[in-house]
Amino acid sequence: MSYGRAFALWRAAAPDWDAYARHAFVEGLKDGTLPRSAFLTYLVQDYLFLIQFSRAWALAVVKAGDLDEMRACAATVHVLLDHEMSLHVRTCAEAGIDTAAMLRTPEAITNIAYTRYVLDAGLSGDFLDLLAALMPCVLGYGEIGLRLAREAAPDTPYRDWIDTYAGADYQEACRQAGALVDGALRKRLGEGFDESPRWAVLTDRFATATRLEAGFWSLGTA
Repeated sequence: MSYGRAFALWRAAAPDWDAYARHAFVEGLKDGTLPRSAFLTYLVQDYLFLIQFSRAWALAVVKAGDLDEMRACAATVHVLLDHEMSLHVRTCAEAGIDTAAMLRTPEAITNIAYTRYVLDAGLSGDFLDLLAALMPCVLGYGEIGLRLAREAAPDTPYRDWIDTYAGADYQEACRQAGALVDGALRKRLGEGFDESPRWAVLTDRFATATRLEAGFWSLGTA
């Protein structure tokens, strides 16, 4: 599955990509060996993460350069708040953890570090800085979901999680996100955007967010 030219280039240049996409947590989802308690710890923190991630996408609406970009970012906020978070609510409720309990849970330091880095990328930078910081999560989960859908053990208890990110709705969101990034780069830097002086800075943004993603998985393996 291709998510666009920029993602392919950034992914190839991120030294920690495999540490993120093939983290022990991810492999535990695949073969079903991840302890349920570890998964629930991660899921509660990811619920808190998605609140801040939604704020970052809302900031992208402000940073966008035209109505098409604004609509794309606004649609992502809607998906995060009204669809993706429902997986977390449903799974945690089945384990006796209601939404109020999730919201009372303190954010882990790794969670704060990651989400505030993304928000700072948007506040101190422009639309491209923000997109570069957002993409490892959006597109990385799409890549991971597709791989696990192919490779996961038939009896893994994490099939619901895998199906969410391998599913048609999330994969379409990934394709749209990749197109948004490529289009934004071309509008601002030209067709040869990877030859722009800004490219190295954006690549570093992506790589830093990738490292933070790998650290976030560790919430469920500590």
